[in-house]
Order: sequence, then C-alpha cells, then structure tokens
Amino acid sequence: MLAAGCGSSSGSDEASPDGTAAATASPTATATATEVPTAPRSNLERLPRTPLPSGDPPSSQDGSGHAFLRDVFDDAQALWEHEFQSAGLTYRPARLTIFTHQLHTACGPQPAYGGPFYCPASFGVYLGPAFFAALSRKVGVQLGDFAQSYVIAHELGHHVQTLLGITHWKAAADQQHSAGANARSVRFELQADCLAGVWMHSVYRRGEVTDADIKEALDAAAVVGDDFLQRTTGQTRPPEDWTHGSSAQRQQWLKTGFVEGTPESCDTFNP
Repeated sequence: MLAAGCGSSSGSDEASPDGTAAATASPTATATATEVPTAPRSNLERLPRTPLPSGDPPSSQDGSGHAFLRDVFDDAQALWEHEFQSAGLTYRPARLTIFTHQLHTACGPQPAYGGPFYCPASFGVYLGPAFFAALSRKVGVQLGDFAQSYVIAHELGHHVQTLLGITHWKAAADQQHSAGANARSVRFELQADCLAGVWMHSVYRRGEVTDADIKEALDAAAVVGDDFLQRTTGQTRPPEDWTHGSSAQRQQWLKTGFVEGTPESCDTFNP
C-alpha cells in the first residue's frame, strides 16, 4: 500500500536526545508485563505555545523541488528546536535523506518507490519524491507543494515523539499488550498529524500560507486515511486493523494542531 512507508519504522531500540535509551524520558515504560503502560503526558505539556521561528517560510519558487523539500524540513525543524529550548529540553536534530533509488537504513532496506518514513534508530527522515506523484496518480488527487509540506512535518512529528519518549513507550506497550498495537498505532500517527498542524500554525502566523494551502494539506490528510486508501486499492480491512486512522480522524487532528498551535493539544492518547 502506498502509505505503508509513512510514519515511523520503529523497533524497541529508540534513543533519547542524549543517546541513552528513551525509557529515561518515560518512567511508565517500566510497567510489568501484565500492565499496559500509561501514555506519557508530561513531556508534551512541557513544550510551550509555539514561538515563531526566525527566517522566511519555505517557498516552492526557490530552486528545485528537492531544495523546497529541504527548506520545509529545515523550517519545521527550527520550530521544534525553539520549542525544546524554551522548555529546557535537549533537542537532537533529525537528518533528512532524499532518495531516488533503493537504500539501506538503520530500520532496514527501503525500495526506491517507498513512501516517506522516519527511522528512530538513526533520527532520520527519509523522503522519496516519486511517492508524491505515485500517490497522486493512485488516488486521482493532485498533491501540491503544501500537501508535501504536511507529509514532511508529519515525519518530523515522529522525531519529536522519539525525543519525548513517546515512541519508546509505544514500543514497550505493544510488546506487553500486542492486541492493542493497531489502536496505539492509529493514535501515534494522529499525534504526528497534530504536531504537523502545529508547524502549519506557525507558518500561517507568518502570513505566507493561504487558506487554499491549508485546504490542500487537509485534502492530503484525507487521501492517506486508511479508509480512503482501502477504497482506492480495493482492499477490505475492518477498522480495528487500521494503523493510521480514517480520513476524518487525520483531518481532525491536523486541524487541531493548526487551530490550537500548541503541542499540548496533541495528546491523542489521553484526549
């Protein structure tokens, strides 16, 4: 499925900002095997209302398509660096790799046509630009510049989750209670959508994003919903087997982050 590469390719070895196991950021990860750890809240709540990063918002008019993708990545990363610094937390930058051929990562091999993904083992965001064109053809909806920006911001949302210990918590919970793994995966992906919305809020406040751009991002969130992809690919999976959330859910949480503009609003595990 085209969206299979979106999200986090995670194992149980995620690291924290200082290179130690991320369990130090989430004390609930030490729960016994008969308990499902409670989703961490405190670190999200420590991040303040979004400050405005310095510099100009990315523009698709500047340079090549790859340059635009890197500009979006750098802009979103600047936002989270500000957030962590304001909260007195260490921010370890993510690394961006744009690939057009098969590559090997710390999370395993990825095909040339694979979708964007985040690898917590290397703090790496990986983007295959061909994915956007392929998805547009598959679903019959043109994904423009701001739709691509949403996808990049979503993957950086997974990086924020890793630094805050949420990724590690999820891996521990999945290991202890595998029956709830899909439901947690949905909440995990929706949280990354919401964090992408927080970045959109920041760019919008700088006056360089139009209502049409926001609609484009919301349309993109809809076409990567499990139910939308299921219809377009002819698959039939019950909602309990979904891993990313419905179109409505993805739009709802992206909009929540955009409207509220604060990471605290993105607690999809304890709404």
